[in-house]
Amino acid sequence: MPSSDPYATYATWQLTPDLEQFLGRAGEFLHSDPVTHTVLLSACETLRTHGLHVYGGDEPHFGIRAGGDGVVEGVFVWTPAHRLALSPLADKAAADDLAALLSDAGEKLPGVGAERDTAEAFARAWERHAGVSAEVAFHDRLYRLGTLTPPGPAPQGTARVAVEADRELLMRWHQEFGEAMGEPRSMGSGTWADTRIAYGGITLWETPDGTPVAMSGRTRLVAGQVRVAPVYTPAAHRGRGYAGAATVEVCRAALAEGADEVLLFADTANPTSTGLYQRIGFRPVRDFAQYSFSFTP
Repeated sequence: MPSSDPYATYATWQLTPDLEQFLGRAGEFLHSDPVTHTVLLSACETLRTHGLHVYGGDEPHFGIRAGGDGVVEGVFVWTPAHRLALSPLADKAAADDLAALLSDAGEKLPGVGAERDTAEAFARAWERHAGVSAEVAFHDRLYRLGTLTPPGPAPQGTARVAVEADRELLMRWHQEFGEAMGEPRSMGSGTWADTRIAYGGITLWETPDGTPVAMSGRTRLVAGQVRVAPVYTPAAHRGRGYAGAATVEVCRAALAEGADEVLLFADTANPTSTGLYQRIGFRPVRDFAQYSFSFTP
């Protein structure tokens, strides 16, 4: 995205490849609602901690929408090859402006993920400006933890934090999870395993004989919030409460670390997982949508 200035201004969107400059300008806005902005915050923290190429080889792009008074009204983070992550936009014109800007710059977006109305507004604008078709990949709902309520009875076994010796297992389960979701993962399985092991970001549930049967992950603590993800049980071990037990332990660890909010996303089309999370104590906050783009013939 060419520019001779760290910030290139188009209408009211300002673009930059510089993460620190972006956070210096957008940080207050992101921290003003860390629950809604959980994906953007955790993505920026991962980029800051593990480098700008952690999600792939291309440089990430960052953008800020500011009003006439200079107050930030919206932001995006885009790591090419992955969907654009966009904050909620109250003004649909802002979505159209951004779509026009990125299309005119020749960018090829694979999709967008945002609060449901914002995602739809941007998807329709991208169809108009970029000549693509946009389809919903899935709808997901953001939940926040109220009172942690472990479901009973607990399965036999115990939880432990994954370590370097678990790397190959984590890589395999990460790949299987992506296949089960029908979604490409945001980073390679090896990189993902390494980043999670580095901060104790995966908890395994083991049976009494020491066999790992499920995993539940969490993001780093940033702006007082931690997000549970991913939660996965191989097919042969499902239906026994292992994922729920691992998720309870992840929630306990996040609260012990000082998290003000423990969050997670769940696919609205999966009543099994949404039912489990609500029994644990998660309550719905807001609906989001993930769109995929493809060029029409």
